[in-house]
Amino acid sequence: MELVQTVLSRIERLNPRLNCFITVLQDQARKEAASADRALARGDWRGPLHGIPVAIKDNIWTREVRTTAGSKILADFIPQEDASVVAALRRAGAVVLGKTNLHEFAYGVTCANAHFGAVHNPWDIKRIPGGSSGGSAAALAAGLCVAAMGTDTGGSIRIPAAMCGVVGLKPTFGRVSCYGVIPLARSLDHAGPLARSAADAAILLKVVAGHDPRDPSSARNPLENFVSAVRKPLGRVRIGWPRDFFFDRVADDVRSSVEAARRVFESLGAQFIEVLLPHVGESLRPATEIALAEAAQFHRAAGFFPARAAEYSQEVRARLETGSKIAASNYLDALEARTALQQEFNAALKNVTAIFAPTVPVGAPKIGEESIVIDGEAEDVRTALVRLNRPSNLTGLPAISLPCGFTAEGMPIGLQIIGRALDEAHLLQLGAAYQHRTDWHTRRPPLV
Repeated sequence: MELVQTVLSRIERLNPRLNCFITVLQDQARKEAASADRALARGDWRGPLHGIPVAIKDNIWTREVRTTAGSKILADFIPQEDASVVAALRRAGAVVLGKTNLHEFAYGVTCANAHFGAVHNPWDIKRIPGGSSGGSAAALAAGLCVAAMGTDTGGSIRIPAAMCGVVGLKPTFGRVSCYGVIPLARSLDHAGPLARSAADAAILLKVVAGHDPRDPSSARNPLENFVSAVRKPLGRVRIGWPRDFFFDRVADDVRSSVEAARRVFESLGAQFIEVLLPHVGESLRPATEIALAEAAQFHRAAGFFPARAAEYSQEVRARLETGSKIAASNYLDALEARTALQQEFNAALKNVTAIFAPTVPVGAPKIGEESIVIDGEAEDVRTALVRLNRPSNLTGLPAISLPCGFTAEGMPIGLQIIGRALDEAHLLQLGAAYQHRTDWHTRRPPLV
C-alpha cells in the first residue's frame, strides 16, 4: 500500500506538468493495493508483480475503464474485458494505476496529442518524450509507476525509452498477444514492457509472453526463462556492428555513446564483427506503405474513417487519407520487400547473437519542432526518429533499447540491440550485463 500511495502522490504532484496520464485510477489502485497487503499478510503471494504499480498505455483495453487511444473518437469507449497483457499483469499481482497518454491512435512519435495535450519529457519539459508510448516512458522515468506497458509499430516503445532514459523491449512479432490492443497496423504491431532495468523487463516479459488463441498472430513457440537469462554471465558472445544504414546521419554524441557502450561489452569479453545489411535502407518505404494501408483498413472497417474524419487530428487524418490511396500492388510489393529484409537479417544473425545500433539518431527534440539538423542536413522529426527502428518492426525481430549516455544538452541516449527471432533471452542477458557495469539506467531527471 505504501508503494502505491507514494506513486499516486507523485502523480498528483508531477502529472499536471508532464501530462503522462489520461486516466488515473486512484481509488481502484488503493483498493487493489490494500487487497494485496491483506493477501500477503495471510501468506497468499499472487505472483512476481504482487502489489507493484504499473501503468498501461491507453490503446490497451482495461475492463470497465475507458480506453481512448488518445482520440476524441474513442473518448467514451469502455471495454468490457481486459486485453490479454493486462489480464496477465493482474494475474501476476500488479496494481493498475491508470492509462497513459500517447500519440493519437499510436500514429506518431512526438506524443503531441491534439485532444489530450502533449506529453512532456521529465528530463526537460520543453522537449518531447518520444512516442507513441511517450506517456508510459515519461511516467516511468519520473517515478510515476514502477513499470509500464506500451506498443510498438515503428519504434513506439524504443523511441520513448531512449528519449526518457529507461529500458524498452519490443519482443518478437507474436511473442506477446495483441488481443485487446487497438490496432495501428496489425502485421507490424507489438506489445511490450518498459522498465527501469533489463532485469525488470525480464520479469515483465515472463508475465505477459506466451501463446494466446484469441490473437491469430500469437506464436506457439515455448518460452525461455527470461529471468534466469539475466543472471547468466555473458561469456564470449559475438555481436554484429552494422556497416550499413544504422550509423548514417547520427549525431556525434549519440555515435560516441554507442561506441562507448561497445567498449564496455568488449571489456566483458564480447567480440564485435562487422555485418552487412545492404538493403536495410530500402526498407523504410515498404514499412511505411504497410503501416499506411493497414491503418486505413482498420479505421475504415471500424466505421471511423472517413465517416468521422473531422474528429481526428489533422496529422492522423492526413495519414489515413494517404493510406486509403495505397494501391494493392504497392502493398504486395511491400510484403515482398519485408520477406527479403527478413532473409537479409537472418543471414547476418547466423554469425552473431545480436546487432548493435543507436535507437534514435538524436536526443529528444523540442515540442513543436518539425525538423532537426543532423550532420548539417535538415530532416523531418518523425522520419528521423523512426528510421532506425522500422527495420525491426518490418522483420518482426526483437529489439531492446538501453540507456547508454546523455547528449551535451543533458538528454538521454539509447543503445538498440536487435536479436534473432524469439531470442529475447539473449537481449535481456546482454542488457543486464551492460547494466552491471554502468549506471545510466539508475540516473533520474532533476524534476524527480
